[in-house]
Amino acid sequence: MRNTIFTLILCAGLMPGQVPTIDQSLDAATPGVAAISPDGAYVAYTEQKPNWEANAFETQIWIAVAATGERYQLTSGKKGVSDPQWSPDSKQVAFLSSRDGKPQIYVISPRGGEARQLTSGEHGLVSFRWSPDGKQIAFAATAPESKARKDRKERLGEFEIITGDYQMVHLWTLDVGAAGAKPVALTEGDGFSVAAWRWSPDGKQIAFAATRDPDLSSGETSEIYVVRTADKFVRKLTDGGGPHRGPVWSPDGEQIAFVTAAGKKYSYYENETIATIPAGGGKMTLRSERFDENPNLVAWNSKGIWFGAAQKTEEGLFTLDPGTNAISRMRVPGGLSPRGVSLTSDGKTMAFTGAAANQFAEVYVSPVADPAPKKLSDFSAQWKGFHLASREVISWKGKDGATVEGILIKPANFVAGKKYPLLVVIHGGPTGVDTPAMAPDRYYPVEEFAAKGAVVLRPNYQGSAGYGEKFRSRNVRTLGFGDYDDVMAGVDAVIAMGIADPDRMGAMGWSEGGYISAFITTYSTRFKAVSVGAGISDWMTYYVNTDIHPFTRQYLLKTPWEDPEIYKKTSPITYINNAKTPTLIQHGELDRRVPIANGFELYQGLKDRGVPVKMIVYKGFGHPITKPKEMRAVMEHNYEWFSKWIWGESPAGGAAF
Repeated sequence: MRNTIFTLILCAGLMPGQVPTIDQSLDAATPGVAAISPDGAYVAYTEQKPNWEANAFETQIWIAVAATGERYQLTSGKKGVSDPQWSPDSKQVAFLSSRDGKPQIYVISPRGGEARQLTSGEHGLVSFRWSPDGKQIAFAATAPESKARKDRKERLGEFEIITGDYQMVHLWTLDVGAAGAKPVALTEGDGFSVAAWRWSPDGKQIAFAATRDPDLSSGETSEIYVVRTADKFVRKLTDGGGPHRGPVWSPDGEQIAFVTAAGKKYSYYENETIATIPAGGGKMTLRSERFDENPNLVAWNSKGIWFGAAQKTEEGLFTLDPGTNAISRMRVPGGLSPRGVSLTSDGKTMAFTGAAANQFAEVYVSPVADPAPKKLSDFSAQWKGFHLASREVISWKGKDGATVEGILIKPANFVAGKKYPLLVVIHGGPTGVDTPAMAPDRYYPVEEFAAKGAVVLRPNYQGSAGYGEKFRSRNVRTLGFGDYDDVMAGVDAVIAMGIADPDRMGAMGWSEGGYISAFITTYSTRFKAVSVGAGISDWMTYYVNTDIHPFTRQYLLKTPWEDPEIYKKTSPITYINNAKTPTLIQHGELDRRVPIANGFELYQGLKDRGVPVKMIVYKGFGHPITKPKEMRAVMEHNYEWFSKWIWGESPAGGAAF
């Protein structure tokens, strides 16, 4: 009901100057993936919005008719759906849904009707794809729990042997048309765990990437394999020098392209490259060594090898000619940054989601030869009548002379010459990137902050994606204080513009952004308030508890046992005796990426120092906050914290402060 009212209010128009509330931002529907039918007639796309009663963000599939722009909702089942995929004849859409417990595969006609469930049982489905002839669906999944595992649980209860109780992901096939057909395992055993994969054009083989186990810390072990569907024979194509990931087939089925670290030891911040290898085995050939960013493969067709890559604050779409290794960027009119590109079977038409500066993301369809995007969705209609802040890209020089960019957000009624409070919102990653596109607020109520009379800076500090390998490598062994230098240089640049009040500044961020915010808390006295979201306070604490141990070793180049000084130098807790800034700490109770011990360590240090501090633990959550009610809480807590310390306002009744 609340969503219906929100839509009616938006469609009817709003009072001039009104800005979206936290609830209205959370209520807004957003586009996800777009999948064009092989014949180009339809585009299936996902729409996500909250179900407040179930306290969940739910996704449903919509269909847009490419020729006319007509659109309609295709699915409406409980718990939502994901990953729409067209059958090769364009007559069915398959999708994943957990409506009856574990994720299962369903199919439905694009014209509507009841969805038919294809899989059942205890498989932990991860991904699926139609075979080229449409007669089979292959899927990657964990196998049902073994009898031995069930017997152990019955006798000894629940426990986990660390790095020993893995459930490997394997490939299975299912005959779509056969009544009562059961899945058939293509791969098995404990030798590897399957990640990304693709059918060969003739449907007789599947190429896949696999790691030694599903542990996130084992990502560096990823290799490329091929399995024959007829006899389940597995051939390993690569051996070391990776990780190697994301295989796609050449149109003739003779070659496989993939992304590789090409033997580089530190793959988090160094460029990966596109490589090809004969499907029958042979020498790997590097193709994009001169391309200065990380490529993400899309497809390989007669036009070449398609890939996407961050390009400063934009997303670029490229093709690589496997004959010459020449790379061309497709320029999409209107300044659109295409994401999640989907191609028709003939490669002549594409669908994608995209947005330009100061625009919300929409679903588009376009010819490939001469791009002319046609908008198929209208998510922007939700924001008509709102008085929204504006975004622009600015740049400044870092302490080491490097050019750094960021997004400057100004209130809708911005007045030149007036000095505003400055709030700094710091992205995570560190290989995240902020763009000037519009999006509903999450975690931090930027639109409400701007409406209160603040300018907001979102810096793409050292390590951010889109600026090349050298830029991403700038925070190797300078994590924290180097990132801080880039952020503070941006702060000083905005102050120098004459629009920011240096006596009314706040900083906030989540994950890596929370870590930098923690560094600001203990390293600087220039801010009036800070919010640390799931941030690292002590690299030693982080290293021994996180689920991605290679991250720290790669950026600091040593373990804490080999070089305790670099762990000390880059840890905010080292500088706790300098701390004076009122700090809000937000953390998920079950966070494994940045374990909650980091939050408690910072909290106790600030408390012992007599610094105003509040710590809020969101029960049942890991690293991200994924449910609308708790996300509402995160945003309201941030709004109240900065309203108190920047604007001197008392929190509303019932608030946490």
